[in-house]
Amino acid sequence: MPADVITPGAAACLEDLPARPLDKRELRDLVNALAADPGLWRQHVAFSADERHYASLYRDEYVDVWLLCWTPENDTGWHDHDVSSGAVRVVSGELEECNPRIGGDHVQTRVGEGTSFAFGPEHIHRLVGAADASVSIHAYSPPLWRLGQYSIADDGVMRRVSVSYADELRPLDSPA
Repeated sequence: MPADVITPGAAACLEDLPARPLDKRELRDLVNALAADPGLWRQHVAFSADERHYASLYRDEYVDVWLLCWTPENDTGWHDHDVSSGAVRVVSGELEECNPRIGGDHVQTRVGEGTSFAFGPEHIHRLVGAADASVSIHAYSPPLWRLGQYSIADDGVMRRVSVSYADELRPLDSPA
């Protein structure tokens, strides 16, 4: 969505961004501020039984902001964000973030409404809708161009495939 389509409150927030890549703390502050302005994102909320719904809210040379809508059937699969740091704010419902753990059970964290978290480019995770009609706002800096999509075989071997930011993330395998 072009910057001139952003609502006034969100436009002020986005206009105040520095002309440089943001760190994960700044991205978390951004998603928290944008979540407080439903005029920016509420009209993009939609749910599908077949796929996760998502909409680009803002993109410039330094930051990329998305709205994602989730059901319990939605699963990103294991992925990273290549060279980008990111932040997520759950504005309604609940997500489950999983982080792979070699030689043990994966780390599973429930992220409820009103909660946010941030991560650096080294972060590997998968997100799953943990409640019906969940909505989240995601910001990345620098803007996403490529992501790493992972599969984990039954024997524990992990493989990475590079994918475009425009591709919908889906599991490459069954949850390991």
